[in-house]
Amino acid sequence: MSEPPVTPEGVENTVLALDNQLCFALYAANRAMTSLYRPLLAELGLTYPQYLVMLVLWEAEAAGQEVSVSWLGQRLRLDSGTLTPLLKRLAAADLVTRQRSGADERVVTIALTTQGRGLKARAKDVPVRLLCQSGMAPERLQALREELKTLLSLMTHGG
Repeated sequence: MSEPPVTPEGVENTVLALDNQLCFALYAANRAMTSLYRPLLAELGLTYPQYLVMLVLWEAEAAGQEVSVSWLGQRLRLDSGTLTPLLKRLAAADLVTRQRSGADERVVTIALTTQGRGLKARAKDVPVRLLCQSGMAPERLQALREELKTLLSLMTHGG
């Protein structure tokens, strides 16, 4: 796609050009990445947000950590209005259990079921398959991920 000519009267036309917006590049790349994931995750019976929840739960279980809904929301940067229905669907699919804490009924913990643990083995090839579909070298994707993590940190914590 060729770029429109920059007119002397409007440098701000260049500043406001869609293709010059970082937000749009991130948005479009996110949509493209999610569309690459969709068929891979359909084989597992998961949506992309459900996959992210499962990744965190597999990681936490391997580390011996108990997972509360609030901690999960912080980790995934999701509010409870988004996370609660997502967890209900995972529980209905018998991948997780939700249980109120005996010590504090306000705390709901999430745990993997046997079926949820078993899904991990089937999910192991998803990142490799996605890498192959992306068309980028692993080193470039890793560098991009690190840059995005730095950007996120700067935007949320000021550095």
